[in-house]
Amino acid sequence: MTDATAAAALAPKKSIITVDDRTQKRNAAEKRFRAYGIAAIAAGMVFLVVLLGSILLNGVTAFQQTFIQVPVYLDPAKVDKEGNRDPEEMAKVSTFGYKPLLIEAMAELVTERGIETEIAPGDMDALFSSSAVAQLRDRVLANPDLVGETVSFNILAASRVDGYLKDRVSRDSVARDKNIDAGHLDIVDALRAEGDVVKRFNWDFILGSDASESRPEQAGMGVAMLGSFFMMLVVLGLSLPIGVAASIYLEEFAPQNRLTDVIEVNISNLAAVPSIVFGILGLAVFIQFMEFPQSAPLVGGLVLTLMTLPTIIISTRAALKSVPPSIRDAALGVGASKMQSVFHHVLPLAMPGILTGTIIGLAQALGETAPLLLIGMVGYIATNYPDGISSGFLDPNSAMPAQIYEWAKRADPAYYERAWGGIIILLVFLFAMNAIAILLRRKFERRW
Repeated sequence: MTDATAAAALAPKKSIITVDDRTQKRNAAEKRFRAYGIAAIAAGMVFLVVLLGSILLNGVTAFQQTFIQVPVYLDPAKVDKEGNRDPEEMAKVSTFGYKPLLIEAMAELVTERGIETEIAPGDMDALFSSSAVAQLRDRVLANPDLVGETVSFNILAASRVDGYLKDRVSRDSVARDKNIDAGHLDIVDALRAEGDVVKRFNWDFILGSDASESRPEQAGMGVAMLGSFFMMLVVLGLSLPIGVAASIYLEEFAPQNRLTDVIEVNISNLAAVPSIVFGILGLAVFIQFMEFPQSAPLVGGLVLTLMTLPTIIISTRAALKSVPPSIRDAALGVGASKMQSVFHHVLPLAMPGILTGTIIGLAQALGETAPLLLIGMVGYIATNYPDGISSGFLDPNSAMPAQIYEWAKRADPAYYERAWGGIIILLVFLFAMNAIAILLRRKFERRW
């Protein structure tokens, strides 16, 4: 018997079923690691719920707006002095001519409802938006037959009145407000009890355009949404073909040398460059050198294309690399050329990853604000829809993230509310784009 066999004979025998101390330590470490992972996921979910909850809590009220139902007598002596019912002649009467009609109608409504107040009739204009007079004038010019009749109008309430009904404005804060006082709020409470002041869904916030700082209740996101749409058309039309073509060449056809190594390193570096750098590049090249129109969606789309290209190239190359080499070898083995192998076999199999990367790159571009700062799309207030496709690309406009930034820095709390509402709309677009990416991936996914 050797020393080894003797030691083995003297060693205590252990059953494989019995868990020793070392195994217990490994199992405990594994349980701790799982607990750490679950805690990390739970913390991330908590932060996500808090973020989405704060966005919804602060922004959902932007989708409701306060309106005042007022019967207005359209006095012919003031809106149609010639008596011809000619819209061209009636258009000579400015909004100053319509404002007394609305003030008088508001005073009569308060009297008719039996509301006792110390507010003078001339101060009733603090209850409705400054855009209400233009709303009244536009409807009369569109329907001249209404002149001489008493017509019921649903006019926009002032931002302070809207904020009071949304608990954004309190009576204590009104005491320091020069635009409205407690007497106006008493009138609002009484009219609300009579059903003349109501809150309803605000379609103008989704479909309307931006407004000046004195009319936050009229501001909407519609024109900025259209500006983002035209920008995304430019980004999609340029970044997808250029990015996919560059990726196919670098991954399938380019020789492996120092030049291609330098190109690959620079593409990776460009993906990490701050987005505002691309804005400076766009300002210098597209506006100052090429003299493209400032604040135009075309320029914004070109700048975002430069920013998106590295992301699309990297994701496309990763999708091409995921295709097994055996697919290429099999195609070449049956006599296909290199190009046929790539376009008939490799590219269709990589298409889900390419489409997913492209849509994620577009979603990233959709939410960018910094590049748009440099080309003037933040400082421009878009108030009208473009007349056509060419004007949609070339006329000055804004974009959704730029509009949100512009609203967030304005003083009126109503604009702060609209900034949160704009974030909700932007998130809806981003969720929709990511959902499309998932659907396209599942549709084109093939297994080998």
